[in-house]
Amino acid sequence: MTEYPHLLAPLDLGFVTLKNRVLMGSMHTGLEERGDWDAVAAFYAERARGGVGLIVTGGIAPNPEGGVFPGAAGLYTPGDIANHRRVTDRVHAEGGRIAMQILHAGRYAYGPDCVAPSAIKSPISPFKPRELDEAGIEKQVCDIVTAAVRAREAGYDGVEVMGSEGYFLNQFLVRHTNRREDRWGGSYENRMRLPLEVVRRVRAAVGQDFILIYRLSMLDLVPGGSTFEEVIELARRVEQAGATLLNTGIGWHEARVPTIATSVPRAGFVWVTQKLMGKVGIPVITSNRINMPDVAEQALAGGCADMVSMARPFLADPDFVAKAASGRAAEIAPCIACNQACLDHTFSGKVSSCLVNPRAGHETALRYAPVETPRRIAVVGAGPAGLSAALVAAERGHEVTLFDKSGRLGGQLNMASRIPGKEEFRGLIAWYETMVARAGIDLRLGQSATPETLEGYDSVIVATGVVPRDPGIEGQNLPHVKSYIDVLAGDAEVGARVAIVGAGGIGFDMAEFLVTADSPTLHPKEWRTEWGVADPAQHRGGLAPEGPRRAPPQRHVTLLQRKAEKPGKRLGRTTGWIHRATLKMKGVAMVSGVDYHRITESGIEISEGGEPRLLPADTVVLCAGQEPERSLAGMLQARGVSCHVIGGADVAAELDAKRAIDQGARLAAEL
Repeated sequence: MTEYPHLLAPLDLGFVTLKNRVLMGSMHTGLEERGDWDAVAAFYAERARGGVGLIVTGGIAPNPEGGVFPGAAGLYTPGDIANHRRVTDRVHAEGGRIAMQILHAGRYAYGPDCVAPSAIKSPISPFKPRELDEAGIEKQVCDIVTAAVRAREAGYDGVEVMGSEGYFLNQFLVRHTNRREDRWGGSYENRMRLPLEVVRRVRAAVGQDFILIYRLSMLDLVPGGSTFEEVIELARRVEQAGATLLNTGIGWHEARVPTIATSVPRAGFVWVTQKLMGKVGIPVITSNRINMPDVAEQALAGGCADMVSMARPFLADPDFVAKAASGRAAEIAPCIACNQACLDHTFSGKVSSCLVNPRAGHETALRYAPVETPRRIAVVGAGPAGLSAALVAAERGHEVTLFDKSGRLGGQLNMASRIPGKEEFRGLIAWYETMVARAGIDLRLGQSATPETLEGYDSVIVATGVVPRDPGIEGQNLPHVKSYIDVLAGDAEVGARVAIVGAGGIGFDMAEFLVTADSPTLHPKEWRTEWGVADPAQHRGGLAPEGPRRAPPQRHVTLLQRKAEKPGKRLGRTTGWIHRATLKMKGVAMVSGVDYHRITESGIEISEGGEPRLLPADTVVLCAGQEPERSLAGMLQARGVSCHVIGGADVAAELDAKRAIDQGARLAAEL
């Protein structure tokens, strides 16, 4: 008897039956653009082998002008078919099914040739699109249909037509981006003409025995977005036009509401999909921040959808479904929705991967091959780098001993898990605890490693992390001056007025910790209020007319930084805006270009290019960066003992778990 009867139940689509209710949602990998189709095939084949019911590829452009950027992956020449056939053959060989997403970016295309219903520039692209004439619209429809036909020729089991997230078809639906007065604009009947025409003509071209998913924007979260009545009308008409499945999308990319970041509550938007249930006769798929099988099962059992879409969880663990089905849910590497190695990489032109699983996107290059001669390996430090190295080394067959002077593993992940909106780190720590026990690693918590205790090991890996940097400010030893470590550990009392020295990632986290009483991430209703998300049946586009309403801050906090640049500039590319907006709504003051003079009992004396002034503060918290903790490495090297230094002990760049985990895995893969 399975723990997840709804999730693992087959889904009959009439002409084909999916083996479970799990869709691997579309996400861009960057592999296709590199022309490494063996790597593309390996990426999807590994997920098919893991048991997912249906895979949807990253967005594939139907023509050059529709690509998300110049040179984006497409299927608009006959020669592309053979490359895609390599992918579908590998997926089918693993018993999987795969659909190709057809994505036309419209005005979101990051290139000068972008086209749209109206010549209105997107706030997230530098290029003003060209308004399409009648012939231009016909060309786009034909190109989309041709891409669908070629997808079938390439062996795909279906296509997903991207009609949400503010892309091309979505842009025709709302007056916000469609100012036309011809048969493609004006009334809603006219504005939904294009997506319906696309679905009808794709269905006619590919036949009835081919999966056709339409990605429907259920909640635009932009001014002038669709009404709920319009969304339902479109859903019904898309069904009539020939869609097999409706996959629900949440939020345009330009929306000022987070939809997939870690601070978004788990399953935070399934209530929106549930409003569509019973309104159409074809299966409905829900999505966004569903990252564990119990979360997915609850959504299905509660009648919120017929199927669940999870994208990034399959970066974190390609065997997600197989583990859930075999009673090993605790072994599923959790997606923590950090965006650091997936979306941040995508928008930086890098191959998408995963902080938790560095092999994602690198399946052909990063292999954990079994060793012929096992070695005794000591890993010192049970933070992200040490845990990654220990687990990969043990997986390969080495005998691993893991030391840490603290009483629990996780290192500074434990501090991160205390930040409101970063509760997902708790699940990551729990997963590491499970996997260390499963791997048979000799775990020695509460034990400091010394050169003497490390004698006799074949290899020593030093992952001792970081220590806070000394900012060298006069008065920093006064009793009301605290380290971020003491504050997050709960060992320091903090007053009503706080000055934070340092406005990097740790400084931002500390500010969020100090101004927030109860994390809204754990309370979906409060989270929606704080971000101004409303019932789309009552307010167009799902935006509350009164806007975001934040709970009052617990303290008055000022963030200070020496660099004369915008505070938070170096935060994550796709999440930094969320952190800045959150603190702004909480009234956190941010001051850059600061010179620190001294700390007094009354506060901290600073200047910003002029006369010194006193910033009153009851507590001053030091978040002035970190330095590598290399004392053990130095002692070993002094004795002529070679060791490998990784993670923060190697480079102390903020608290970079992504780099630490990747470095640990790659080192262990080579030992």
